[in-house]
Amino acid sequence: MRSLFLKIFLSFWAAQALFLVLAILVVIALRPTREPGIESLGARVITETVGAYQSGGTGAAGQYLEDLQRTQNLRAFVFDPSGKEIAGRMVFPWIEDMRRIGHIRHHSWLDRFLPERFYRQTQSVDGQSYTLVLEFPPGPRVFGPHGIPSLGITIAVISSGLVCYLLAWSLTSPIVRLRQATQRLAAGDLSARTGAPMRGRRDELAQLMRDFDRMAERIEALMESQSRLLNDVSHELRSPLARLSVALGLARQRATPEAEGALNRIELETDRLNELIQRLLTISRLETGTAGIHKTRLSLRELVEQVARDAEYEAQGRGCRVSAEPTEEYPVEANPDLLRSAIENVVRNAVRYTATGTTVEIRLERRIGDQGEDIVIRVLDSGPGVPDEDLERIFQPFYRIDDARNRQTGGAGLGLSIADRAVRLHGGRVRASNRPEGGLEVEIRIPAAPAFALPAHS
Repeated sequence: MRSLFLKIFLSFWAAQALFLVLAILVVIALRPTREPGIESLGARVITETVGAYQSGGTGAAGQYLEDLQRTQNLRAFVFDPSGKEIAGRMVFPWIEDMRRIGHIRHHSWLDRFLPERFYRQTQSVDGQSYTLVLEFPPGPRVFGPHGIPSLGITIAVISSGLVCYLLAWSLTSPIVRLRQATQRLAAGDLSARTGAPMRGRRDELAQLMRDFDRMAERIEALMESQSRLLNDVSHELRSPLARLSVALGLARQRATPEAEGALNRIELETDRLNELIQRLLTISRLETGTAGIHKTRLSLRELVEQVARDAEYEAQGRGCRVSAEPTEEYPVEANPDLLRSAIENVVRNAVRYTATGTTVEIRLERRIGDQGEDIVIRVLDSGPGVPDEDLERIFQPFYRIDDARNRQTGGAGLGLSIADRAVRLHGGRVRASNRPEGGLEVEIRIPAAPAFALPAHS
């Protein structure tokens, strides 16, 4: 099918056809069966009717047949050899059809499925052949005002419901696959594909799935190309920086005391470049998935305490403090180096921007998430915060809110980006929000170790 319109149009008529088929099957199933002993009943009716006619004429025969209809609910017509109804009553066309050809002529093919209510029998009485046509009372009606209650509605609901279910499944199945692939792609899985059928299905949804797959392939290729370029450039920069460090060491041996300040400045900028290149290589490995994630069970309490102790030295130089007082072990399955780097980058960023004389707080707690138990690491500072429109952008590489402020603090806009990618490789997520009392709060969610996970409860 080349369009959804055609599929919906044909589904409508398929529902109509299915309704008709089910209705016919129900009518056939409810068709009354011929009662046993009908031949002996017919013979008796013919004999008694002819006897009444011979003894009392047309009136006696008519009276007998009326009594038969009243007592047994059977309408009978008896014809003499010439085709005359011996009771002298008016004969309906369908009764005449039964007498002459043994069945009713159908005006449409649907009439063939209607219940058979007539019976024809021929018998000889006193050497003459008489024909009997019996009309049985109608059986239970399936449709119409006097039909079986709700049967027609039930058949309509079943037939239309079945066709609508198949149509809905056909329409929503590719949408569900597209949604799942979109979620995986948004979570950073560049290999996400919908698996669109190459043949067979050609409607708009299949075309949309194929377009999405082509888009995802293009994005993956561009990201891989960007990561390779970033990795190659970073490696190429390390060689001249290494030579620059060697030259700087030689220059110090021959430098006068007056040149010491300039050489110190060169060494500081060289160290910053080396750190920037190292961060670029880290970003490249995390983006391409070549970081070699080997997870082990570790205690977040110990890891956070180590990061807090290391950050305290930098905090003292800036006139602030770092506080971490976890009360439990909080075990997780993670790569120690990557997770430490993620937490350390967030904490160092908080130390860099918190106000002088304040404390950067690191809190750990348990939370029940969509996939089970999570360990939440919250880093809170008392700095200027971040504009609401930039809260998600600060995790992008090289994104800086205030270039002048970042030059002062030495930031290159890579720390939070590294943290975000490292946490996502562990199946977690990072988000930032402004605190009501001022400052920034960064929340890191990491899935708890299986043995530590608690049953979900409301």
